[in-house]
Amino acid sequence: MKAMKTMTTMAGIAAALALAAGAANAANAAARPHAETPDEARVHKLVEPRMGNNVKVDAVEKTPYGGLYEIRTGGDIFYTDANARYMFVGKVVDLGTLQDLTRARTDELAAIRFADLPLDMAIKTVKGNGERVMAVFEDPNCPYCRKLHETLRGIDNVTVYTFLLNILSEDSAAKSKNIWCAADRSQAWQQWMLETKAPPAAPAGCIAPGEQVLALGRKLHVQGTPTIYFADGSRSGSGFDAATLEARLRKGTKP
Repeated sequence: MKAMKTMTTMAGIAAALALAAGAANAANAAARPHAETPDEARVHKLVEPRMGNNVKVDAVEKTPYGGLYEIRTGGDIFYTDANARYMFVGKVVDLGTLQDLTRARTDELAAIRFADLPLDMAIKTVKGNGERVMAVFEDPNCPYCRKLHETLRGIDNVTVYTFLLNILSEDSAAKSKNIWCAADRSQAWQQWMLETKAPPAAPAGCIAPGEQVLALGRKLHVQGTPTIYFADGSRSGSGFDAATLEARLRKGTKP
């Protein structure tokens, strides 16, 4: 397991919180208001002025682990103690199951209306009858995305909308543009991810929606690839084995 990076100065923490406050998240706590208990409201009142200028706390909710209180701001999650004296910036992991509880909670809060996704900015791949749907944010240099594609080989009757989110390498945007501008972009994408076969260079004048997808990723607070949205609007950044994907796909059909 990689060692978690920690911020060692209040200035560093304030900068991270300010960034979180400025990030637009279409499915943050404001979309699902949490009725705070008197104890949570007390912590909310204590912690908000201590988090820096212009940082708005969306909600405070006590967690079932470690006596921690979940602090939600701008789509991000932080933690504090009952007296709002200490701030924990990082992930909470269940060592019994190795589940990233912070990631799972972030995904839970990030649910959307699938029909609101701008699918014209995605590569459409239809397998079988295509009656089930999923949307995936991927980077052409993402090794975990390649593993997802291997798993998808065995899953049929699904339409996959791929948003090329260029966040991992300097050449991600160029690779994505070549794939987007290919004569058959779905085939080009599959060949790249499964065979590492690069398409020809994009013709002059072809415009890929790279910047628009980056803006969409910021709006939805997508911070890593692959990130999947299912037809019911739920999101997942983990659990990409075949059985889990099949179970999630069965929850909804094409919107």
